[in-house]
Amino acid sequence: MSDQRLIIQGGRVIDPAANFDAIADVYIADGTIVAVGHRPDGFLVEKVVDASGKIVCPGFVDLCARLRNPSRIAEEIKSAASAGITDLFCPPDMDPIIDTSAVVNLIREKAEEAGYCRVHPIGALTRGLNGKDLSEMRALKEAGCLAVSNGEAPMANTLVMRRALEYAADCGLVVIIRPNDPWLSAGGCAHEGAVATRLGLPGIPASAETVAIAQTLALVEEVRGRVHFGQLSTARSVELIAEAQARGLSVTADVGIHHLHYTEESLDGFNAQAHVIPPYRTEADRDALRAGVKTGVISAICSDHQPHGLDAKLDSFQSIAPGLPALELLLPLTFGLVDIGVLDLQTALGCLSHGPIQVLAKAGGALTSGSHADLCLFDPSVGFHAQTFVLSG
Repeated sequence: MSDQRLIIQGGRVIDPAANFDAIADVYIADGTIVAVGHRPDGFLVEKVVDASGKIVCPGFVDLCARLRNPSRIAEEIKSAASAGITDLFCPPDMDPIIDTSAVVNLIREKAEEAGYCRVHPIGALTRGLNGKDLSEMRALKEAGCLAVSNGEAPMANTLVMRRALEYAADCGLVVIIRPNDPWLSAGGCAHEGAVATRLGLPGIPASAETVAIAQTLALVEEVRGRVHFGQLSTARSVELIAEAQARGLSVTADVGIHHLHYTEESLDGFNAQAHVIPPYRTEADRDALRAGVKTGVISAICSDHQPHGLDAKLDSFQSIAPGLPALELLLPLTFGLVDIGVLDLQTALGCLSHGPIQVLAKAGGALTSGSHADLCLFDPSVGFHAQTFVLSG
């Protein structure tokens, strides 16, 4: 398919990176976009894809989707592709942990064998995610990692974190932080608030997140590395990120799509599907997250996909595994924000494509001539089974 010369014809082409929104044709040759709108001279068509009534946009870039282990890669990325995702970043807390170039290569090879979409392993910040011994970040970068993270595992202390930020900056790697103070959140499974109190569930205070962000920002001010905060959940977090960006710090942030919809009220009835970490917070927090996306403080929306076995949600609320499979929820829930007037369509699609790819300072997420033909095509009127095209790279 990558050698074909094709037209995606008559669709509503939306390219948030170029502020483009019009009915147009997309011309593709050898896996590369050669034109949008006007047919290039001498372009010989081998295939036409009728996109009438459909939206054509850049393929989605998911900054946080867990693949669990190499044997599940093909299954998971097939689901990702059907959801419109062309680039998927997986955190290092796989089995095995992504802390060596050999594991990075294994994941990339498995993904390339399967096809569907690209997988970008996020390297471990510390060996075995032990929080103490820095990983060989330079080797991880040479193997293809664009970012490093300690996932949900805590760092031993702030000195290790500072050394990690310095080393990552020296290697030109983005550090992805899932902000959480392990001592403040220990044992918790719900937002520390009225609902958790009513249900008798141990709470996780908002400060578990904001303390971790404030601490990291203080270090970033000294080492000047690039830091991305993943899966924000509180209003105060958005304020902290906005203040840091205003001071010129190189910090970005994303939010899980479900946190833009649900609040602590979703836990009523001990709803197992609402057990997520970070927990759903208050309505004011959710509204602040939405505002953060709208203003650009939060530049990416991710799935925070966490696949589980059938029995993972069958125990008591406190004992069940947090998180939910969310690859195929990413587009419909994002589109839902457009339906209720929270976001305009360009901003929403930009947070799924151009926004996240910019976090990694990587080219893509746009429909410009000469770029890889990574596209998503979907019909907004009949549901959201997206069709994706990853034609090169």
